[in-house]
Amino acid sequence: MTPNGINTRIVHADRSFGVEHGGVRKPIHTSVQYGFQTVEELVGVFQGTVKGYNYARQGTPTTAALESRINLLEGGVGTICFATGMAAICATFFTLLKAGDHIVVSQFVFGNTNSVLGTLRDFGVQVSTVDATRVSEVADALQPNTRMVFVETVANPGTQVADLAAIGQLCQAHRLVYVVDNTVTSPVLFQPRNVGASLVINSLTKTIGGHGTALGGAVTDTGLFPWADYPNIFEPYRKGDARQWGLAQIRKKGLRDMGAALSSEQAHTLGSGAETLTLRQRHASDTALALAQFLEAHPAVARVHYPFLPSHPQHALARQLFTAGSWLLAFELADADDCLPFINRLTIPTVGTGLADTRSLVIPVAHTIFWEAGAEVRAKMGIADGLIRFSVGLEDLADLQADLAQALG
Repeated sequence: MTPNGINTRIVHADRSFGVEHGGVRKPIHTSVQYGFQTVEELVGVFQGTVKGYNYARQGTPTTAALESRINLLEGGVGTICFATGMAAICATFFTLLKAGDHIVVSQFVFGNTNSVLGTLRDFGVQVSTVDATRVSEVADALQPNTRMVFVETVANPGTQVADLAAIGQLCQAHRLVYVVDNTVTSPVLFQPRNVGASLVINSLTKTIGGHGTALGGAVTDTGLFPWADYPNIFEPYRKGDARQWGLAQIRKKGLRDMGAALSSEQAHTLGSGAETLTLRQRHASDTALALAQFLEAHPAVARVHYPFLPSHPQHALARQLFTAGSWLLAFELADADDCLPFINRLTIPTVGTGLADTRSLVIPVAHTIFWEAGAEVRAKMGIADGLIRFSVGLEDLADLQADLAQALG
């Protein structure tokens, strides 16, 4: 019997190609080197004609088990895991783009992703940032040398929702690599392949791992992009199934050459965390929506940012795309000067960076994670000086709401 339920499939995904010695869970393989019975077998692994492992920098049986799990969740033809989410993003950019190429990026992106865009420019890649909530802005930014479009499903921290389906249609028409960062929503709430995404990025550290105990990232190929037509695929990777050419280049260049390898220990921790993904995402989404409604009705709060609130600019689009609003909540106080004192009055959330932990996390955005970006960039991204990001955890709603109420009072 082949199970259809997402929870059943997630829990048993690591056993899909056997588990050593009858173990219930895939073990942690710590070996860096791998031996072979014959030199011909070793040569076959190096040349890609035989499946196997030659050096842990390009993967281990433990990381392969995690890749299988993520691939199942995203409905892809293959997944590669990296040491961090940023490593996955950088590998995608720097292995598929060349000097002289052009990329269109949402102006509402994670602060470190925004920083990487500056590095891309230094390497000769042209970058245009646009309001991705409007497909017309993406279309107007296209150039003859455009190779890729990059967006996030729900922007961190402003919660803007990109016009994902329309951008997917645009990229398909122009044969552009469409990269969607699915970290906030996760494949439980949204599958980017359904809007034509070519590649899907997940920071496994956050929603999928979900416990704040391991770093990791992943790139999943949906199988929808015609890599045979992409000019930046190097000749050594133009063999076999063309659907695998993009991943082959990302793995070789991103893992083998750049060394952004995920360890077996971290992969095992992330895989265990993924087993409760659906339960955590649904609970956090329900709590976040209830808190958003509470905050929006409070006189001390000027504005609340949450996609499933009717007041959100992309509310209808979010309801159409996602099955829930996820854990990311942001709000602005009526008295912006009370931002830092308010956070100090909270007793339950942890004051710190990070996202999608089992415990709630709170941070003043302009003072910390977007401080380096500068006031001009923050204004363009809709980040007010008093914006507070609240990553909703697994605590009871009543406790979190009471804590917010006393801090606001």
